[in-house]
Amino acid sequence: TQEVTMREWKQLGRTGEQNDTNETRRSKTEHNLHETRGWQNKAGSEQREKACPAGWRTFSGSCYFLSTESGSWTRARQDCRGKGADLVIIDVNSEQTFLSKLTKSETWSWIGLTDGCIEGTWKWIDESSLTLRYWEAKQPDNGGGDPKWGEEDCAHIRSGKNTEENWNDRSCEADLRWICEKMA
Repeated sequence: TQEVTMREWKQLGRTGEQNDTNETRRSKTEHNLHETRGWQNKAGSEQREKACPAGWRTFSGSCYFLSTESGSWTRARQDCRGKGADLVIIDVNSEQTFLSKLTKSETWSWIGLTDGCIEGTWKWIDESSLTLRYWEAKQPDNGGGDPKWGEEDCAHIRSGKNTEENWNDRSCEADLRWICEKMA
């Protein structure tokens, strides 16, 4: 490819000659600059992707890991911490949308939300209060009083489902997948 410096590009723009030679050079220059910008954007994108470990997804400055195994909420949190992360805290609408679309089929995954300290007072694992709510209809219900469900003190998200209402409370001992989050 033909390399063109910025000075040459500016000089081409200042020249008043409109003959075929200059138009051809200008066209080639524009093409080369477009290709260079595309290459730079691709390289920048790859660098951002590489900020997260293999198997993690990047979104808005964070890295997300969707487990392939299942376990209790406590097991999920231990696994995330072992990866230098923690269970995901959903604090903006765009993050909720991203996480809801992580899988095409419905997948239940633990998130970092619990009311284990005070029943009915949902807190994130960093002790912050719940400000955004994406509960399914009639949730959280703590098992609806049915003993077969027991205490439902941990929350999960149903990826691949309605992005507006896809949180549910479950027994913290249920075997679900999980989503870890850490800074990119």
